Order: sequence, then structure tokens, then C-alpha cells
Amino acid sequence: MQNQASRSAPRPGGRSARVQAAVHQAVQRLQDQAGRDGLTIPAIAAEAGVTPSTIYRRWGDLGQLLADVALEQLRPESPPEDTGSFEGDLRAWLAQYFEEMASEPGRAMLRDVLGSAGTDGQERCMHFCTAQIDALRARGLQRGEAVVATESIVDQVIAPLMYRILFAGTTPTTADIERRLAPNLPR
Repeated sequence: MQNQASRSAPRPGGRSARVQAAVHQAVQRLQDQAGRDGLTIPAIAAEAGVTPSTIYRRWGDLGQLLADVALEQLRPESPPEDTGSFEGDLRAWLAQYFEEMASEPGRAMLRDVLGSAGTDGQERCMHFCTAQIDALRARGLQRGEAVVATESIVDQVIAPLMYRILFAGTTPTTADIERRLAPNLPR
């Protein structure tokens, strides 16, 4: 007999992974066809070839499902670009990061994650960001360079500019990034 933990934990691969992939793909297809306003659990279920109860059981509601889809899209697919220096790597990564987050799809994904119940999605989103910075730092340290603490980059550069993206609707420029970054770089 299975205990509660083993029944509720999704198995890697297998049916659970197939269902998740089918539902995520269905969300993308329907969103491309009809936009966000046309998304409903029954429509997504029909498109994915699952029952609505499967979606409700796994995600709870449409907001949680959209947050899960957004998190999958926000997950980095590759290591950050290697420009040859920590500062160059960090500048390149920050430019790409803010370009993606300030785009309309990026803003929608951020709203989905922030609007979901609980903090798991927000914590995962933060982990994606800090893991990328940690990779840049490790690469810089391996080259013998002075690097900046991840927390400093998050607190002094990312947080204020993300606030502007989310609440002021502005897109950070290269000058905005540099103005925040320069005082925090190693001297």
C-alpha cells in the first residue's frame, strides 16, 4: 500500500510528465490561437486530451496552471553567455534578462507567477535568477577575478529594475542597468 507522500509526488518521466507536457502545450496553443482571455480549464483539458478533473487535481485552478507554464518558460535553457570576464558576463546576462522580463510575454509570465497562490512559484523564479548569477560568479572565480555577491546583484540591480518593470511599466535601458551595476562592481 502506498503512503500519501508517494501518491502525491509526481514521478519523473512516465504518465505524470506526459500529462504535464500535454497540458503545457495545450495552454500555449490555445493562448496563441485565442489569447489569454479564451483560456479555460475545460478548453485546455480538451486540447490536451485529459479531463478537467486531471487539471484541477494537479494545479488547483487556472492561475496555478498559468504560473506553472510561466515558470517552465522562465527556466533558463543554457548557461549564461561567456564573454571572457565576470563583468562582461554579468552585463550581457543582465541585458538579456531585462529584455526578456520587460517584453509583453515576460511581463505576463511574471504576473502569472506573482498572482499564483503560495510562494513556491516565486521562490522557483528567484532560484532561476540566482542560479544564473551564481554560475557567472563561479566562472569569474575560476578565472581568478573579483566577483560580487549574488545578494548584492539581486538587491541593488535586479530588485529595483524589476519593480519598475512590474509597477511602472518601464523597460530598463542599458544606462539604467549600468547606473545600478557600476557602484556594485569590484574595484
